[in-house]
Amino acid sequence: MKYIQDLHDGDHVQGVYLCKHKSSAVTKTGKPYDNVILRDKTGSIDCKIWDVGSAGIADFEALDYVDIVGDVSSFNGALQISIKRARVCAEGEYDPKDYLPVSERDNDEMYKELLGYIGEIENHYLKALLEEFFLKDEDFIKKFRTSSAAKSVHHCFIGGLLEHTVSVTNTCKFFALKYPFLKKDLVMTAAMLHDIAKVREFSPFPTNDYTDEGNLLGHIVMGAEMVGEKIRYIDGFPESLESELKHCILAHHGKLEFGSPKKPMLVEAVALNFADDMDAKMETFKEIFAATTETGWLGYNKLLDINLRVTKQEE
Repeated sequence: MKYIQDLHDGDHVQGVYLCKHKSSAVTKTGKPYDNVILRDKTGSIDCKIWDVGSAGIADFEALDYVDIVGDVSSFNGALQISIKRARVCAEGEYDPKDYLPVSERDNDEMYKELLGYIGEIENHYLKALLEEFFLKDEDFIKKFRTSSAAKSVHHCFIGGLLEHTVSVTNTCKFFALKYPFLKKDLVMTAAMLHDIAKVREFSPFPTNDYTDEGNLLGHIVMGAEMVGEKIRYIDGFPESLESELKHCILAHHGKLEFGSPKKPMLVEAVALNFADDMDAKMETFKEIFAATTETGWLGYNKLLDINLRVTKQEE
């Protein structure tokens, strides 16, 4: 079996992969086909089954481990597999560890870095709040360290939420040092807490899909609620500070059309929005580049709403 990250245009592939998604569709000429997304720990790849109903293709569903035979080709700047044969694997034919995407960074090191940022917070109330989440709540800590930061857009791997949070906090720390009028404790605390509700918005791997609660409420509103719940355990927590912190969380997507109930009205909320958006976009670029062998123009990218081009490397 070849890992998905090692596939190239023109490869003939045979191996076991985890089916993340499967749906039926019809071509413009009325011919049925199946859209499939297969994944392993290195990433995911779009696939097509053009010969639906073929004797060599057994029926399978999402979350099945499938032994496939197919051909790899490049389409619109991304690799794709045309599946020729497929069968569902029995337990024991695969090792689940090979199919769960994991952060490239060491989880313990990232969490140690996060705890180091908590140690820098001077405000007694904000530090106590962070400790309620990241030192005292064992159930939350376990979920936070293994959760994804998104379903498919960026950091969609085990440890993705932790990696994204550490990165955003690091950027907010830089902003506070560069622009001293920012309240460092507030913007760094908001960075560490801005996505905490993603532990409730997404189900665990391998599903990594929106929960009912995630669909109905979303991580932004739930995050503000979770902060309010913890604050009740901290005597004397200033109401004004609670409102400012919640505002940063509620406004961290920047615009109403991006899901934020409020637009940023505090400079710390603006800084958090910039840091969050930058990290999400840079990780998106990283994942796009890792999934293609193409150079030059990759074509229109719907997610980023741009005609994307790979920068030529100097010889």
